[in-house]
Amino acid sequence: MDGIILQILNGLDKGSAYALIALGLTLIFGTLGVVNFAHGALFMIGAFCAVFVQRLLNLSFETVDPGKTDFLGNPSMVKTPYIESWFGHDIGSAIIDWSVPLAVLFSIPVMILIGFVMERGLIKHFYKREHADQILVTFGLAIVLQEVIKAFYGANPIQTPAPEALSGIATLADGIVYPVWRIVYFCFATVIIGGVFAFLRFTTFGMVVRAGMEDRETVGLLGINIDRRFTIMFGIAAAVAGMAGVMYGPINAPNYHMGMDFLVLSFVVVVVGGMGSLPGAVAAGFLLGILESFASTTWATTTIPGINQIIIYLVAIIILLTRPRGLLGKKGVME
Repeated sequence: MDGIILQILNGLDKGSAYALIALGLTLIFGTLGVVNFAHGALFMIGAFCAVFVQRLLNLSFETVDPGKTDFLGNPSMVKTPYIESWFGHDIGSAIIDWSVPLAVLFSIPVMILIGFVMERGLIKHFYKREHADQILVTFGLAIVLQEVIKAFYGANPIQTPAPEALSGIATLADGIVYPVWRIVYFCFATVIIGGVFAFLRFTTFGMVVRAGMEDRETVGLLGINIDRRFTIMFGIAAAVAGMAGVMYGPINAPNYHMGMDFLVLSFVVVVVGGMGSLPGAVAAGFLLGILESFASTTWATTTIPGINQIIIYLVAIIILLTRPRGLLGKKGVME
């Protein structure tokens, strides 16, 4: 039983990332009708926002430490972060330690701005084009973005450690222990997903957006600038992907190809949940995360070698053959 609980926790952990990325993908497809293959790159850029903030907070200057000498007897030079010189050692060290959560705040305006630039500068020109054209141009954009990141930060993963207070192991029950940050990530994902759904359901802006997703032309005839609201939703979707990437950094060290690693799986999640269905994207993300976790157990990989690599695609094939619209998708979208 303990092993089953641990596999469910692992599935919820990975499923949180799938659900957050798939949620943004579905928001964009549902509002703009665009298949955005650059969405994984937004997840990657979010992760590197954490890298940027960490390096910014660790900028330091050298001073002479008269209490220490090198092997020649000369005074040693020590590095002192600027943040510690401004706020004192204790507060400065705490700010540096909590660089990842602080990077979430930094990533929100950055990712919204990037989303606006992407949508207004490129993607809006492909609204009325075939989905194949949208996939090609956004996939090309994703490659460009990841190469830009590679040029600035290199090809090797960069560690972005979690705060010391949240980097340990939590005892959930007798014999069940689990990393604290992974629990934090799941809780964070739950809050973000709940916030997006609440925004769409209980705010006037969100209600108009949902109405526009159902019947864009009628909403436009009412004198509402639905295009502007959809552009804002693109920025929100980018921010969701960026925050997901920031918080995932301590789990999987940011690297330039992490966006592509998650992108394909997230599109599978969207298809399984149902194109355009927000609840379907979230439900499928957690479901496939749990299935992948159980398929990665020793028993599963011994019984069917490689099952952990193909389980998600097998599920997608079965869903597409039996229910093309997806688990919670609307009739006529994929048929």
